[in-house]
Amino acid sequence: MATDARLTAQDLLRLGGDVRRELVNGRVVEMPLHGFEHGEIAGRVFGHLHEHVGRSGNGKVVADVGFVLSIPGDPERVRGPDIAYVSEKRLLEHRVPGFFMGAPDLAVEVISPSNIMVDVQQKVRDYLDAGGHLVWLIAPQARTVTVYRADGSARLLRDHDTLEGEDVLPGLSILLSDVFIS
Repeated sequence: MATDARLTAQDLLRLGGDVRRELVNGRVVEMPLHGFEHGEIAGRVFGHLHEHVGRSGNGKVVADVGFVLSIPGDPERVRGPDIAYVSEKRLLEHRVPGFFMGAPDLAVEVISPSNIMVDVQQKVRDYLDAGGHLVWLIAPQARTVTVYRADGSARLLRDHDTLEGEDVLPGLSILLSDVFIS
């Protein structure tokens, strides 16, 4: 009788290549490349975050990096948010070669036409269940951002609203009209 072996985070790291991959329940999930609009919006948000963190000097902003999330029943789930922020304190605690061990303080996901919403919602839950503090889910076609917090609350923002860093990135304020493509 053959059984499927569960892959580990280190197995995923060794796969290498130019394909975007995550690890869910010991299985590799490949994801298509992003479209131009997705990349432009992610780039704008990354720029705002990078500038803010550069001024404060408290942490790092990264894009398309793997985070090993310890989820009940799946202790080596690897997720790769479009953008992530990790505080300086957490960088010192969890930095190891390869993927980052633990959830980012802030995970940012930009929804693409190829995304399946139940999968996107599961990613949001994974980040928060693994200790993340804030998740921004950006929906370009709807021109909205849903802000999810560790306490279970959420807020829908529209393109005329302002996205705040709250207690994760104090002082950060991004006009959504500066994020969405006109």
